[in-house]
Amino acid sequence: MSLNATPAGERVHIAFFGRRNAGKSSLVNAFTGQDLAIVSHVKGTTTDPVYKAMELLPLGPVQIIDTPGIDDEGELGALRVKKTRQVLNRTDLAILVADSTQPLGRTEEELLALIKDRGIPYLLAFNKADLLESVPEAGENTLWVSALTGLHIHELKEKVAALAGQEGPGRPLIADLLSPGDTVVLVVPIDKAAPKGRLILPQQQTIRDVLEAGAAALVCRDSELAQTLAGLPGPPRLVVTDSQVFGKVAKIVPREVPLTSFSILMARYKGDLPLTVAGANAVRDLKDGDGVLIAEGCTHHRQCEDIGTVKLPRWIGEATGAAPEYTFCSGREYPEDLTPYKLVIHCGGCTLGEREMKCRQRAAADQGVPITNYGILIASLNGILERTLEPFPEFAGLQKG
Repeated sequence: MSLNATPAGERVHIAFFGRRNAGKSSLVNAFTGQDLAIVSHVKGTTTDPVYKAMELLPLGPVQIIDTPGIDDEGELGALRVKKTRQVLNRTDLAILVADSTQPLGRTEEELLALIKDRGIPYLLAFNKADLLESVPEAGENTLWVSALTGLHIHELKEKVAALAGQEGPGRPLIADLLSPGDTVVLVVPIDKAAPKGRLILPQQQTIRDVLEAGAAALVCRDSELAQTLAGLPGPPRLVVTDSQVFGKVAKIVPREVPLTSFSILMARYKGDLPLTVAGANAVRDLKDGDGVLIAEGCTHHRQCEDIGTVKLPRWIGEATGAAPEYTFCSGREYPEDLTPYKLVIHCGGCTLGEREMKCRQRAAADQGVPITNYGILIASLNGILERTLEPFPEFAGLQKG
């Protein structure tokens, strides 16, 4: 992916579901105009979800997902169906592909009910319409198409763009906290975990949102922060820091200057901030042997001082004196059953979509398991959580930790 490409987490996720041999993968190829998915007359050709980033005008950047058949059989088939259902967690718009020459089956009806229960916008695309003597009129959520002849593929794209566009963007990352002409200081440590030659995604996104607000972004390392603040003609509107240096930065930034972190901005941007703030309290109740899940949305090569596997467990041990049992997961392998854990600690989720991030949080809440965020937890452990929430007017009354 190029440096200017839209991150997957910021794209609208459009997933195609259907029974085996309904022509789902053929329809995906017709929709994208590319041979994205392998197609054949053999049922079950698609064995794992296939992802493709593309531009869908006038909607913009989207992520297309082709899934295995929802009626797959056997032990391996059950795993494929499970993966298909997991895709729903990150789906912003579902397209259920059915064979127009056959009635809807029970598996399709069940999946459609699941899509509706989750509040996911959907379209029911009846494929192979070229085999019908007459093609029915399209409905609000239904359309008869043919991947073979291209019938109504353009109309399908238009319906998808219209439905997905209704979702609209979420709240700004930081722009709503700023006014034109403001200065924001962004503290970016350059250590062994920092990617060589570039900034990590939340830092890039924050800079872009600051510019969108007509404000100025001043970037420095924690080692130059004091000098940078002293050189300003007045106090900055806001200081945003990498959570790993929260303790150091909080001592440098004057108390009257608002302070928060990239991770907390992401918690507000993509998730339920009050839920993750409340979850931070649970760390104080941890005991030896308690299960703690530390989850990250992406996969990366872990360094010797990795924040998730090394620093957070160390800081928790120092703050609580407890020795919990830690489990680590990354990427899309997020457990469905969270009940073995007393606490879930999640990264900012910059590579995840808003729907998937909230789905993970909701799963924890539904199972009665507290969930928090890297930055929120680190602020709590440093005794500065209340201060780091002050920049957000809607959460000014929150005082946890």
